[in-house]
Amino acid sequence: QLQLVESGGGLVQAGGSLRLSCSASGRAFSTYSMAWFRQAPGKEREFVGGKRRGDSTAYYAEAVKGRFTISRDNAKNTVSLQMNTLKAEDTAVYYCGATLDHLRMNNARTYNYWGQGTQVTVSS
Repeated sequence: QLQLVESGGGLVQAGGSLRLSCSASGRAFSTYSMAWFRQAPGKEREFVGGKRRGDSTAYYAEAVKGRFTISRDNAKNTVSLQMNTLKAEDTAVYYCGATLDHLRMNNARTYNYWGQGTQVTVSS
């Protein structure tokens, strides 16, 4: 079982940067694919980006490619999301998730564990 705790959200002006962190407690963190999702009011939770178990490649949604970067540290049980050149449309609650369904990492329904979420608000 994993417990996930996000931190680092806040209010930032458009064009600014934020770094989100997700800390995991529990066993076998490295066996999970880890990803970030976000959910804006009235919308479904959507995939932002993630890293599969044992894969150094990060995968991103088209909307954030070139602006967001995911890093993962299995020794520290952490996954981070560096967000640059933020836009008003990036405003959402951001969630860290863990899944054992490595081929469907972009599908929120496959996730075994979620953090509580952290609010990111980008003012235009």
